[in-house]
Amino acid sequence: METHMPDFALPSSHPTLNGQKTAKSARDSFSAYNSKYLTVSQNRSSWHRSGTNGALEASVVSCRSSVINNYMDGTQGGARDKASPSGLHFRDSKRKVDYVLAYHYRRRLAQHVPIAASPEPTRGSASMALVWNGSTRKGHAEPQQQQQDDGQRALREWPGLPGLEVVELSPLDALEEERRLQREEYERNLLEAGLEIEKDPENKSQGLSFVRIHAPWQVLSREAELLKIKMPTKKMYEITEEKGVLKTLNEIWCKLTEPLQPQVPQQENTKMKTLSYPFSREKIYLYNIKDKDTFFDNATRSRIVREILKRTSTKARNSMGIGTLIANNVYDAAYPLHDGEYEGQDDEMNERKLLYQEWARYGVFYKFQPIDLIRKYFGEKIGLYFAWLGLYTEFLIPSSVVGIIVFLYGCVTIESDIPSKEMCDQRNAFTMCPLCDKFCDYWNLSSACATARASHLFDNPATVFFSIFMALWATMFLEQWKRLQMRLSYFWDLTGLEEEEEHPRPEYETRLLQKKLKNKNITTENSNENEKEKLTWSDRMPGYAANFGLILFMIMLTFSAVFGVIVYRITTAAALSFSTNETTRSNVRVTVTATAVILNLVVVLILDEIYGAVAKWLTEIEIPKTEKTFEERLVLKAFLLKFVNSYASIFYVAFFKGRFVGRPGRYVYVFESYRMEECAPGGCLMELCIQLSIIMLGKQLIQNNLFEIGIPKLKKLLRKLKDERTEPKEMDTNQSKDPQQWDLDYVLEPFTGLTPEYMEMIIQFGFVTLFVASFPLAPLFALLNNIIEVRLDAKKFVTELRRPDTVRAKDIGIWYNILSGIGKLSVIINAFVIAVTSDFIPRLMYQYAYSQNGTMHGFINHTLSYFNVSQLKAGTQPENSLFAQEVSFCRFKDYREPPWSPHQYEFSKQFWAVLSARLAFVILFQNLVMFLSVLVDWIIPDIPKDISEQIKKEKTLLVDFFLKEEHEKLKLIESFIARDKRKHRSGTKSKRTRAASFSQCHRSPKGSFTSFSSQHTVV
Repeated sequence: METHMPDFALPSSHPTLNGQKTAKSARDSFSAYNSKYLTVSQNRSSWHRSGTNGALEASVVSCRSSVINNYMDGTQGGARDKASPSGLHFRDSKRKVDYVLAYHYRRRLAQHVPIAASPEPTRGSASMALVWNGSTRKGHAEPQQQQQDDGQRALREWPGLPGLEVVELSPLDALEEERRLQREEYERNLLEAGLEIEKDPENKSQGLSFVRIHAPWQVLSREAELLKIKMPTKKMYEITEEKGVLKTLNEIWCKLTEPLQPQVPQQENTKMKTLSYPFSREKIYLYNIKDKDTFFDNATRSRIVREILKRTSTKARNSMGIGTLIANNVYDAAYPLHDGEYEGQDDEMNERKLLYQEWARYGVFYKFQPIDLIRKYFGEKIGLYFAWLGLYTEFLIPSSVVGIIVFLYGCVTIESDIPSKEMCDQRNAFTMCPLCDKFCDYWNLSSACATARASHLFDNPATVFFSIFMALWATMFLEQWKRLQMRLSYFWDLTGLEEEEEHPRPEYETRLLQKKLKNKNITTENSNENEKEKLTWSDRMPGYAANFGLILFMIMLTFSAVFGVIVYRITTAAALSFSTNETTRSNVRVTVTATAVILNLVVVLILDEIYGAVAKWLTEIEIPKTEKTFEERLVLKAFLLKFVNSYASIFYVAFFKGRFVGRPGRYVYVFESYRMEECAPGGCLMELCIQLSIIMLGKQLIQNNLFEIGIPKLKKLLRKLKDERTEPKEMDTNQSKDPQQWDLDYVLEPFTGLTPEYMEMIIQFGFVTLFVASFPLAPLFALLNNIIEVRLDAKKFVTELRRPDTVRAKDIGIWYNILSGIGKLSVIINAFVIAVTSDFIPRLMYQYAYSQNGTMHGFINHTLSYFNVSQLKAGTQPENSLFAQEVSFCRFKDYREPPWSPHQYEFSKQFWAVLSARLAFVILFQNLVMFLSVLVDWIIPDIPKDISEQIKKEKTLLVDFFLKEEHEKLKLIESFIARDKRKHRSGTKSKRTRAASFSQCHRSPKGSFTSFSSQHTVV
């Protein structure tokens, strides 16, 4: 809001005009009423609102009016200037808009309360009113008589002013007035920092207004030096290229991939690189400054302005920066502008439109990403994310190909698989024990033929090779990323990037202020001590305790949800077994598995959204000091909760299902009547494959794609409807017909960080690596998803989000540690999946230890134990058995002693032998893969050799460049000194010559000066 001078002439008796008081002393004399009284004009036709401070500071107003284009009175200046045609400049079309602050304003709707002592207002002239804020102190309302006494005392303090009255403010008006004063003070402080501001006039009773900010060259150069921003110098040097075979392969690759390259402007000479150095005003002659307006690009300019906005404070509520003001609703938003429209028929091309055409459309899915342009437009942090996503997607191509080969190997060898052929052979009459008590009958193992054949597609010797391959693949991917990250750091001038000092978060400052006010009475003596005060672990202990308790509760909630799905499967299977329909009874397992997986997917999606919000709230109550600390803690909590939520049910199927069933005659029961569920006859690996594929595909399709597309559009629609509902439909004469860029960007969704983007990819990385032994096609589905995901994220950043603040970062931070942890965990999990869940070890043991001819013939019979049906508990035998022959013994899958053994139904020697082999395989597999991973890590250097050499070369060139420039500078100084000396000498000679000529001119005709003087003497 603007600060205006009052619309009346102060009387000559006013102490400020008489020089008896300064503006500051006048303001101090009135400060006792500043929280309760406000000056307003009573002339409603030209109502200019002003705070007491602003009304008295004529010098400040005059200073601001020269810098701020805030159109102080529309009637005085005639028609206002038109908006900038590009929407990216001030109305003078010269100064660039570097940042925008948006806020909602509301005019005061006050009621006048007449005072007995107040004189009658003079008609037709503007007069002042004293406005009482009745709700300044909540819960301490003053008596009406006291209010009137304050008003009368205020009238006596300001004699000679025409008609004053007390106007009572509503609580909403008081809050709006407080926000307006904070805005005015904040904008004054921005001006003192050197920024230039342009504001919209507030012509409606309430509405949206924008503050546009421009940083002049003096501010940009000062801040660039403080932030140590690397800028290009005049020096360029040649990049050393690879030679030999590598150079030839690189040239061939460039030729082949030329159609896949995006059509974006490239550096004219890619073999040359500009030498960069942190900006310094003292060494400004070193930099390649052709035009001061374009030397700093838009991203750098907005970053500099953002730093000023962060550190500029206001006295009101001790607000430290724009973050606190937005948190207190003083401003609604603060954002840099996009470079213009991304669509349109105009020929003017901008970086946003170029990104949309060459990157953010689904039609260009086959092209590489223009990473350098992404980094230039959005900053290094977002550029690194898309570079990482691109590399991850590229690495999924070979793993997808190998996964398809493994799957096809299973398809080809299915006919030659002896165990599945034995299971499907109806001549092998394996009579199996009932799957449930009382209502389930005996059944033939050959009825599970389809399940056994399908299991072979994923449970075959090739899956062991694929597990080892994927473990090495994860190591290779991380190593390659480190190399690419180092390469990007070199070309983006991030080498040697220092950690910037971060500003405290608004919540931290608020809590620290509360602590100060609670513990001490802040006085002048201990103010310095208070400034050093910080929050200790005891202040955060309630937050830590809440974090521990709630995270534990959420994990238990996830386990409860998994247990609920288990109970659903058990009870549904029992209920369907009671059915009289033969088809229903025969498809019990398929029906239960399919519905349970879908139910589990729905639970996972719901809990994912809940856990995201809970993790954010838990991080907030910890009160982290900086945004970096906040982000790291949020990532850890969200990852822990979402990891448990996504993989809990998969872990159950892989390692727990069918392990605690018991045996016929001694089953384990849930709720005393329901038997624990068993694995399918072909093993649990097939169910694990179904569980993994449904959850992975469901999360990618619903959560990663539909939610990402639908939720931002829904939020945008709701925000638009809210603005239309809250703002009255009034004609704004100052609003241009075409919306400006700041209007268009305000409607977009605010950028909330990269955590959701990274999180969904990290969870997917877990699906691809952790249980890949059970689902070799996981990399293929991840690849197909990521081809869409890259363009979806690109379109979201370019078209649906406000332009993010550019953030410099030299790596992806804590996400690399999480990826590395998942890669190491995948080795252990895949070892257990192969050893425990699959039949790989039992088959290997049978073939080499128990088979008579070294083949797999007789394997099915070897894995089935006998049970005497006469030993079934009463009430659990099948009722009305329809089985063809009389059953004396039924079979069940386990390694136990037969009924005729002295130790009947106890674990057999084969069980212990197979268990030992499984544990030995886990140890061998884990150590082998870990060794290979360490070997790959050691063989591949983290920093490419050519980049390492270029960095050393750049340091040497930088020193030489500075020495050369300093030498030339010294030479220039010496030449100036030498020229000055020559001038001095020539000047001395000329003085002597002039002196001699002067004396000659004054000699007498008789020939001597003495005679001339003597003549005068005589005279």
